[in-house]
Amino acid sequence: MPSLTSSLPLQGERVAFTGTLGSMTHAQAARLVVEHGGEAAEHVSRQTTMLVVGEEGWPLEDDGQPSVKLRQVTEWNDDWADIRVVNEVDFLHLIGLSERRDEIRRLYTPAMLSRLLDVPVAVIRGWERAGLIRPVQKIYRLPHFDFREVNGARTLSQLLEAGVPRQEIERSLRGLPERWGGGERPLEQLELLARDKHVLARDEHGFITPADGQRLFDFDPQETPAHSEETPEPDHQPSVPFLQVARADHWSARDWFVEGCRLYTDGEVERAMESFRLCLMSEPTNPEAHFHLAECLYRQHELRAALERYYVAAEEDHEYLEAWTQIGCLHRELGEPEAALDALDIALDVHPDYAEAHYHKAEVLHERGRGDEAAHHWKAYLEHDSRGPWADTARQRLALGSETDD
Repeated sequence: MPSLTSSLPLQGERVAFTGTLGSMTHAQAARLVVEHGGEAAEHVSRQTTMLVVGEEGWPLEDDGQPSVKLRQVTEWNDDWADIRVVNEVDFLHLIGLSERRDEIRRLYTPAMLSRLLDVPVAVIRGWERAGLIRPVQKIYRLPHFDFREVNGARTLSQLLEAGVPRQEIERSLRGLPERWGGGERPLEQLELLARDKHVLARDEHGFITPADGQRLFDFDPQETPAHSEETPEPDHQPSVPFLQVARADHWSARDWFVEGCRLYTDGEVERAMESFRLCLMSEPTNPEAHFHLAECLYRQHELRAALERYYVAAEEDHEYLEAWTQIGCLHRELGEPEAALDALDIALDVHPDYAEAHYHKAEVLHERGRGDEAAHHWKAYLEHDSRGPWADTARQRLALGSETDD
């Protein structure tokens, strides 16, 4: 009796892709379609049976419109065609790549996002402070973000800066189901971004601009004379209040901290240092202010002073993951590998899954000729971050180690 064999999962399917895939390139996805029995198509036609929508960003063109492929398939389906439109996660599940599915839903730290998006960490932190992006969770002060939300905020900003009308973008977003990046959250981000093409939001301390963290305040209220024929009442109120930077003697420690972050992002490092010091005059035990002052000192190439401030941040909060990791990196830079390993071990004791600490420890061990130990930490890093330049370096190091062993 002949043995029974199951058909390939994409047998008879003609598959096209739109949007940016989070797990692979379009060319790699096309090869997988062929390997699983289907036919990959660069363009859509009425013979297309499946359109896969990428998870990494919205299926929007540079003009803010839904992708041509998605619009065409939607039109054909409205005319009684039967083309399945699935998201990338469902496609991966269909061909049995569940590990890739989990990978594109992974959470990212600010440092990971900085490398992937080529956006300074300070800018990402400014977005978070203003509510443009929201961490899914925080682990020992370290925020973890959904990549899609952060990348979506960046895409919206780029579309607005390119001159695409807000109404066009909003219309496109409202036409996208939530599983393709639609829903209320991107509309909320668009609202923040679209006001004068700058992000402007209010928190309990006043107005801030998330792109750079700048804090703004209303003028102190002034007495308004009674209306008369000489002072007619305006026909409408301005959509954005008239704002000015508050006078220094009215600023709280939090205000100085946010101002320091803004100045640091703008490259005004010396002025940022003064802002963080003024914050610390009111809150001398604020670990984040010490940490950011250390970042400024490092930018000024004052390595020993920066190292001391990182230590103060860690003393004020012994579980400050980023402080311990920066301490390890600075000791490495200063030619003190054993002290670097001690600091990185503390970071990993606090949070064994902290990818950056694994990567830096692997690099120190590699430089010390302890390749087997380094390999363990490179592998641990890749378990948590398999994309971007550091992941590429880790894979290269592991491959060279394997060749040496052979």
